[in-house]
Amino acid sequence: MLAFLLTTLLAVSGPAAPAADWRTPFEKGNGNTTTTHAECIAYYQRLDAAYPEITLREAGTTDIGQPLHEVVVSLDGDADPVSVRRKNRRVVFIQNGIHPGEPEGIDAAMMLARDYVQKKELRRQLADVTLVIIPIYNVDGALVRNSTTRANQNGPESYGFRGNARNLDLNRDYIKQDSRNARAFAQLFQRWQPDVYVDTHTSDGADYQYTMTLIATQKDKLHPVLGQYLTGRLLPALYGGMDKRKSPMTPYVDFEGRTPDARGLQGFLETPRYSTGYTTLFNTIGFVTETHMLKAYTPRVRAQYDFLDLLIRAVHQDAPALAQARTQAAQQLAVQTQFPLAWRLDTTAVEKISFRGYEGKTKPSAVSGQPRLWYDRQAPYTRTINYYNTFRPTVSVTRPQAYLIPQAWGEVVERLRLNGVQLRRLTRDTTLTTEVYYIADYKTGPRPYESHYLHSQVELRAEQQPLTFRRGDYVASLDQPAARYLVETLEPQATDSFFAWGFFDGILQQKEYFSDYVFEDVAAELLQRDPALRQRLDKLRAANPAFAASGAAQLGFVYRQSPNYEKSHLRYPVVRWQGGALPLE
Repeated sequence: MLAFLLTTLLAVSGPAAPAADWRTPFEKGNGNTTTTHAECIAYYQRLDAAYPEITLREAGTTDIGQPLHEVVVSLDGDADPVSVRRKNRRVVFIQNGIHPGEPEGIDAAMMLARDYVQKKELRRQLADVTLVIIPIYNVDGALVRNSTTRANQNGPESYGFRGNARNLDLNRDYIKQDSRNARAFAQLFQRWQPDVYVDTHTSDGADYQYTMTLIATQKDKLHPVLGQYLTGRLLPALYGGMDKRKSPMTPYVDFEGRTPDARGLQGFLETPRYSTGYTTLFNTIGFVTETHMLKAYTPRVRAQYDFLDLLIRAVHQDAPALAQARTQAAQQLAVQTQFPLAWRLDTTAVEKISFRGYEGKTKPSAVSGQPRLWYDRQAPYTRTINYYNTFRPTVSVTRPQAYLIPQAWGEVVERLRLNGVQLRRLTRDTTLTTEVYYIADYKTGPRPYESHYLHSQVELRAEQQPLTFRRGDYVASLDQPAARYLVETLEPQATDSFFAWGFFDGILQQKEYFSDYVFEDVAAELLQRDPALRQRLDKLRAANPAFAASGAAQLGFVYRQSPNYEKSHLRYPVVRWQGGALPLE
């Protein structure tokens, strides 16, 4: 009778439905394949449809015309940044595929998002944490699949290309924001204001035993309370956790000499052109994970997964301490008076770390016959080596009350707005006597770098000068969360300032000049009326024989001291304001 009932039931209900297959394309493959862009987005669409905790949506566009996507993982399905912050949740922001030829994070994040909604033990970590994931940031490069451009890399079988549709390296585009990708990212980042940010990569360079190396936000560039939290709590938890999972991790392998132990490892100074240099400007702790190019693809994906999982667990466990550290950092920023603009490695400050490498040796090159480097994997070692990770400011400025930005410089204003800067406008034409910068000297790279000729070694001359600002010109007060971003983009001497990237190159070219045979008489009259100028000219002639031998140089000197010389030449148009109230809308 029981058998009959079971047979009848099966006949009515049909065979049991097969369980859904939630394996990612990577998991379905041979261990050496990575998902395509279409497969990646389709997988997140499935997750979005099946799980209310996951939201997939478009977050802007890219240079190739395809949308940039964001994935939000939140236990109650809340994907609104304002609401999430109101609930006092910590936000972990994971960005993948900035270099699509380095795709481990793409595959790891897909598995991570699935596991964090399907596994009860992992779901608990999201009680006070919201995940935001960019599945593939460089969509453009991800669509250019190939198997050759990563010449030094051990798999996967095919992958994307480093450059985007404009052949830009997006990991140099966080300040200049030439790409639509970067502009979309800036808006997304500002909406979420994450506590911790991760940018997943694959390394190049030396050979060593580690599968994972790590770039953490340079501790000296963080506000002290955040730097202490990073080095005292978060990094020990991450390194210790990776050790326990039998995937030991080391700081990013950047060194001088033939092998890492020759002179020791050096900390990576991520200026704001890089992802974690940019996020530091907003008191967000950043990490760049670098899995080793020569390890097999599957352990590289696993190492990325383990790191992301450990990070989420650490943030969950430490949520109150992290929240307090960021609050205190914001309070420190509000009263900070000195802002560093450039940094230098302090080689007198050294730590000792244990490093697991391979002996570097030389042998004749089969190509040139000359000695070549190779790493002997049959000769592994563990040694205590030097680690240099202390940077000191080389240039600093005093905090102004505000910056005044003429409306003519629309590209700059656009970027300020994209990055959360609160701007107000003058309500009438106003003449102000204030400190003005002149560009006294600078060096320019001989070749283009990411579509710009980058300026460096900038020297300034400051003077008090009356300037007229027009109705509608912009005022950016330093009394706002974007204060540090403002300083490091608008001060010309900052490493990645808008001046350094060429946004103000118009001021570097003189627009009016003179005919020497006409100006000879004007100059002679000027020297006759101004004995002090005559003395300066005589002094220069006595000190510089080449100058004394050049009539054109001497005439040019007098011209630059005359009323005929345009005052706007080399005058930096953004002004630091310290003088009190302004007529603002």
